[in-house]
Amino acid sequence: MIQHPDKNYIDPIPVRIHNQPAYCTHVEEETDGKPWFHDIKEYLSKGEYPEYANHTQKCTLWRFSNHFFHSERNLYRRTPNLGLLRCVDAKKASKLLEDVHAGTCSPHMNGFVLAKKILRAGYFWMTMEIDCL
Repeated sequence: MIQHPDKNYIDPIPVRIHNQPAYCTHVEEETDGKPWFHDIKEYLSKGEYPEYANHTQKCTLWRFSNHFFHSERNLYRRTPNLGLLRCVDAKKASKLLEDVHAGTCSPHMNGFVLAKKILRAGYFWMTMEIDCL
């Protein structure tokens, strides 16, 4: 600790205690009604960027699209071992979290194990690890 030059008193840091836990057991719904992978899917199928995208967003979308594969109605994420993980929206992700964690597939588990188990089942969404924790 260092001594404050004007006084020997250090201001306390305010800490708020919330009534609800900071984690969640489900994925939040998309605000615009489209799944998180909508722009990637449209770019892969049509080869066009969204109208509202700026240069940085176009570069990010191009970079993301290298890791995805579009097949008919579904979008898949490529894995390093040449496997494919099906991309799911918020509703399907919430259902997967509940089914795998609650015991349909196995007993209760921590977040990291839950995320790995969902990956092994062949599903993917961008915030998977955070949502599982």
